[in-house]
Amino acid sequence: MGKPLKTYVGGTEVDVPNSIPDIRATLPEERREEFDRAINGAGLHEIHAVMRHWMLEAVPDPEAERILDRLARDEAERRSVA
Repeated sequence: MGKPLKTYVGGTEVDVPNSIPDIRATLPEERREEFDRAINGAGLHEIHAVMRHWMLEAVPDPEAERILDRLARDEAERRSVA
């Protein structure tokens, strides 16, 4: 297996998994079945693009998580008012 790649998210260095088992292990449990289908269905000419997509999804992004949390709070508040 290759060494993890590195990138920066919000100024913090994070590992980017670069093997099928490492990508799968990094994903949330609810995304692994979709990952398995995508990887297993990829042909020779698509496998790199499929892996790149899932590698990036596996990288934690605190800013995106904060936005999703805010949207969830806003939605909960909107529903409680309605």
